[in-house]
Amino acid sequence: MIGFEGTFTMGRITSSIKINNVVDPSKAIRCDALVDTGASLMVLPTEWRERLGELETVRRVELETATQDIVHGDVCGPVKIQLEGFDPIYSEVLFLEMHPHDGAYEPLIGYIVLEQSQAVVDLVGHRLIHVKHLDLKSLDQFHRRRDSSR
Repeated sequence: MIGFEGTFTMGRITSSIKINNVVDPSKAIRCDALVDTGASLMVLPTEWRERLGELETVRRVELETATQDIVHGDVCGPVKIQLEGFDPIYSEVLFLEMHPHDGAYEPLIGYIVLEQSQAVVDLVGHRLIHVKHLDLKSLDQFHRRRDSSR
């Protein structure tokens, strides 16, 4: 496994990330984002949406926050997402009303982006590490069932 040193502060892991509009690659965002395995998608503040140019709103979703509040956000795409030190992926982003903390927004890297990027959280080393193989355990079980029925 290859490790990538992100920024670590009191239990927080951040990573540099670049997000491009797939249709217009000149529209891009480069920032540091918090790794949040409780979030599913790449979460960006609504205030940054114009920086990525014209994106299709795929769907409007309801989300439950850590404080159990229900908020709404827009899932938009397609975008190219690249965590520093990992191969790029093509996915969607979630735009959400956020409030700046100490004058800065805190984008979130969710578990779907981590899995697609083949990145896992190393809790001991406080970093993201590259996983060599994707998980296909359920596919293996399918083949075993199919082979045993012959």
